[in-house]
Amino acid sequence: MQANELKALILKGIPDADVTVKGEGDHFEAIVVSQQFADRTQVQQHQMVYATLGDRMGGEIHALALRTATPEDWARQRRIQ
Repeated sequence: MQANELKALILKGIPDADVTVKGEGDHFEAIVVSQQFADRTQVQQHQMVYATLGDRMGGEIHALALRTATPEDWARQRRIQ
């Protein structure tokens, strides 16, 4: 799998997201920022992303380092860094 394929899968399930994916083969890092994450725990946010990947997790995708945030939270995190 390629990073652009993984990004397309996430965007298909979370169309309003701003998605950045790095990696190749079966190991990836992804940052997913979406207003749909509002009022959800980090676990719920990650579950939403995993749901977009379906059976590919544990198969085509062996490892996924995932960061999720709402646009507001992401802007706040970026200011702190």
